[in-house]
Amino acid sequence: MAIQHTLLLQRKYGAQGTNGTITYQGEEICHTIELPDRNNIPRISCIPVGRYKLEKRRYPKHGEQIGIPMVLGREAILIHAANDALRELQGCIAPVNTLTGEGRGDYSGKALAKLKALVYSLWDMGDEVYLNIR
Repeated sequence: MAIQHTLLLQRKYGAQGTNGTITYQGEEICHTIELPDRNNIPRISCIPVGRYKLEKRRYPKHGEQIGIPMVLGREAILIHAANDALRELQGCIAPVNTLTGEGRGDYSGKALAKLKALVYSLWDMGDEVYLNIR
């Protein structure tokens, strides 16, 4: 039976975007940016709080990414690189190294690489990975 690992995403909501921090076993992995909370309306809102199983997904635009497939009322939710939520996201989560404002950050590619290294290493062991959003 696969071991279950849980990443914790703690959020702060703002009118221009949602900022957060992902931790694993108490260690900060990266910050995150998302769209503002607009009642889970597709393409204009962050996804709802909850516990989601992460899965490897491949998409033409972003290549192989971490997917969040079981979001009620949503499809194709990914964790992918972006530095400005309002301009670059449609409901997905973007890891960033530094938060620079509501829904904005920098060095997203670097933060994504760090997060993917962790998640993929757990998957490579045959384990399951979940994201708990609060």
